[in-house]
Amino acid sequence: MTELFASALHLDRAAVKALKMTDAYSLHRVVYSLFSDERTETEKHSHIQSGIVYADQGGDFYSRKVLIVSNREPTTQVEGQYGKVVSRPIADAFLAHSRYRFKVQVNPVRKDKQSGKRVAVKGRAEIAQWFIQRAANSWGFEVDSQTLQVDAIEVLQFQDKVGRQVTLGKAHIQGQLTVTNLQQFHNSFKNGIGKGRAFGCGLLQIVPIIDNPFA
Repeated sequence: MTELFASALHLDRAAVKALKMTDAYSLHRVVYSLFSDERTETEKHSHIQSGIVYADQGGDFYSRKVLIVSNREPTTQVEGQYGKVVSRPIADAFLAHSRYRFKVQVNPVRKDKQSGKRVAVKGRAEIAQWFIQRAANSWGFEVDSQTLQVDAIEVLQFQDKVGRQVTLGKAHIQGQLTVTNLQQFHNSFKNGIGKGRAFGCGLLQIVPIIDNPFA
């Protein structure tokens, strides 16, 4: 398996202000600046993944934290002077368990059969059902529906680097999963799941569930 790194970017209030982190695009810009750019312009517009997935953990008046999984190690600071990045390799054994607790921020969309356009999935019940189906069909795991929670739904609006207005729905989901296809599951963890991954969606934050043999 490709070597993967888990990192946490910690930013204090001064760094957030200096880096002008005001929306989802500015956060994308900061996270991607930590890594060497390995794709050509053509590859960026193809299905070739960036090798970077991240999740904004938010913060308070004083700080901000971002979790990152990547196929290469990031630099230790943003632009050489802001924040602090703590990284460690992910052991193969971490992805060898059969069950996990998870949290994820996803962009719930499906393709409209008539128009072919992506449309937002709305409502907690609909999002939960969409997530369960996509997990089983595409992501290599089954979700325990009894533990599944759609905690929050938000709509982000921002401009991308060429000034286009982007609207992105984001649902915060947690629960427990069972791995059904190991290769698919590894790919889901490595590359993220669903759409909107360049803007902080799709990172599976997982913790192994280890059964107690003496229970």
